[in-house]
Amino acid sequence: MSSETLSFLSPFAGGTSVGVAIEVPEPHANALRELREWVEGAPPVEIIGPHITLVPPTLLPSYDLTDVEAQLARAARAVAPFPVVLAGSGTFRPTTQVVYAALAEGGQQCEALQAEARRGPLEQELRFAYHPHVTVAQDVTDERLDAAEDALSRFHAAFEVTEFVLYELGPDGIWHTIRRFELTGRRGRST
Repeated sequence: MSSETLSFLSPFAGGTSVGVAIEVPEPHANALRELREWVEGAPPVEIIGPHITLVPPTLLPSYDLTDVEAQLARAARAVAPFPVVLAGSGTFRPTTQVVYAALAEGGQQCEALQAEARRGPLEQELRFAYHPHVTVAQDVTDERLDAAEDALSRFHAAFEVTEFVLYELGPDGIWHTIRRFELTGRRGRST
């Protein structure tokens, strides 16, 4: 497989910053974008679309992503496609000022996938325990967080997860897709 690494000159000296996530597909992604815009009161600068994080932003000492891509290919082979249902809201307050769309289904598979992905070159100690979610509001006033939590209490979206994405942080501050990894594990192994 050939690497499509963009090899940005990272704002971090001596390496690059990557992340791994499951993209929320349309039309659900657009509905979440619209909700975020309503919460923030203006169109947000979108540095990455609505997603479920598998590996948080990670600074790597090298621009060579060969080992990272090999590890993610192994993770993709270990987990089968699975359904996700987003239903209702959750918050990490008071620890962090975040309101999110909660996973009513698919959380266990997300946990299995992130555990597979966070091995080898992406192994790291997490600041907080892994909790799959889709962030919708962050670092806004308590009133706006409350409004987002209320609006999300009525939100529902269902989709099949068939792939995940490796992103690299560009010099423009935007997360760019490097490669997509199709889930090819056998059903029954990832649950």
